[in-house]
Amino acid sequence: MQSFLKTYFFIILAAGSLSTEVLRPRGVSLIKASLYDPARDFSCLDGSAMIPFRYVNDDYCDCRDGSDEPGTSACPNGLFHCANVGHLPLNLRSSRVNDGICDCCDASDEWAGGADCTNQCQDLGRAAREEAARKEEEAKQGYTLKLGMIEQGKNIKREKQDKITQLELELEQAEAVSAEREAEKVAAEEPEAAALEQYREVDEARKEAEEQAKMAENEAEAQEVFKNLDTDGDGSVSKEEIQADVAYDTNRDGTVSEDEAAFYTQHADSLDFDSFYTKSWRLMRPAFHFAKKKAGGTPPSLFTPPSTPPPPTPDSQAEETLDEGETDEGIPDEQEEGDDEDDYDPEIDGIDDGLEDEEGDVPDEVPEVVYDDDTQALVDAANAARSAHQEALKVVKDLKKQLDEERASLDKDYGPEDEFRVFEGNCYEHTDREYTYKLCPFDKATQSPKSGGGETRLGTWFDWVGEGEVADGRYSAMKYTDGQGCWNGPNRSTLVELRCGIETELLSVSEPSKCEYVFIFATPAACSTGESRSAEDQAAHETHTEL
Repeated sequence: MQSFLKTYFFIILAAGSLSTEVLRPRGVSLIKASLYDPARDFSCLDGSAMIPFRYVNDDYCDCRDGSDEPGTSACPNGLFHCANVGHLPLNLRSSRVNDGICDCCDASDEWAGGADCTNQCQDLGRAAREEAARKEEEAKQGYTLKLGMIEQGKNIKREKQDKITQLELELEQAEAVSAEREAEKVAAEEPEAAALEQYREVDEARKEAEEQAKMAENEAEAQEVFKNLDTDGDGSVSKEEIQADVAYDTNRDGTVSEDEAAFYTQHADSLDFDSFYTKSWRLMRPAFHFAKKKAGGTPPSLFTPPSTPPPPTPDSQAEETLDEGETDEGIPDEQEEGDDEDDYDPEIDGIDDGLEDEEGDVPDEVPEVVYDDDTQALVDAANAARSAHQEALKVVKDLKKQLDEERASLDKDYGPEDEFRVFEGNCYEHTDREYTYKLCPFDKATQSPKSGGGETRLGTWFDWVGEGEVADGRYSAMKYTDGQGCWNGPNRSTLVELRCGIETELLSVSEPSKCEYVFIFATPAACSTGESRSAEDQAAHETHTEL
């Protein structure tokens, strides 16, 4: 019997009692001890088989779930329970039993003695309790600071409510002033419009007269050109007659080709004056003015007898020599500054665009209207009224913008007790080897290269996305979305995980997935009374899954 107990059982003192002894197989937790009764056959915990109890911990796997070998490594899917008295209990895979590695702080997993393991549970437990006490104290201090942040957040909220009330009052007054200024503007513009109407009528008449004069001048000029071209006096201009006038030599080869003449006549053999005026004159007028300007006022024509030139001077001979090819600086004459007129091409210089202002035909400047004293006084009064109205509208627009911003801020979720409201308008930074990261709560998350360069947006405030069983669990994480797009990837986004801390600081930044960042942000606002639970209690809750 003593040998049986030595092989399969050990004695453990129940927590909190030195007089209670619980007899159970090695590797079985206290909560499962009743399932291992040596007085009857053992039923596999998954119900797959019934075996004699002597088969428990016999180093042979009989149950499919490995529950018959909790104290050996026979079953790879079995569980070994470390009691770890004085520290935290632990469940581990039975395959790690007697593997030469000390997994349990009480050395119970290496019971065969193949590893030099000692019981360190008391020391580890003491260190864990000290760390738990430190964290508990830090949580208490953080929660005390949080209470101050809650009060500060509520004060900010009240101030915003008061400011909204004040802005609403100011907006109401500004809209009333704007309505008054608009009425004054309308009242000032009516007499102004009546007075200016007389000037408009006079000005329109002047413009119409000027337009008529220009049209008449243009037609007279067309008649003159038509008459000069109509050399046979038959009342029409033919292509041959246009070919006879080198003023219309568009490519400057010395003759007017049939194609060049056809371009001006629009492929008609001949044109009477009406057709010439409506079809050809708009194309020929720029060439005519160009030739006229180059000739010094009279367009060159084969029918204008040449004047007898004066005897050539040395300078003129030099100019003629240079004109044959290059200037005195060796630059071709078509590149000489000021010779742009020699580069004339009607298709390039605007012939197809119709009647345009040639170089030198600068449009007349619109004369400044001078009003009489009474009219000027009305104009000045109307201008002042319009300016005052615009200023009033600007005040209304600015107040509406402020009001919208304050209302949006007031409606934003800053936590169940407004404890996070104090972060609005503040930013926190963390720098690693390459980047400086910035978190502006409820606004944006960014990164900037330490070596210099532009700021990259990692996301814009979206919402709270935390999870948890407690009521305020959603306030344990923030989400920032729609950041700058990644090359061949999604838009950047950031998850901000909040931690309880005495100081408000951005602790770390990581990128677990491409363009998806995780910020760890510590702040007293994340502390709660639940933080005071000891680390031992938390770990026990996590490891005692069988409870």
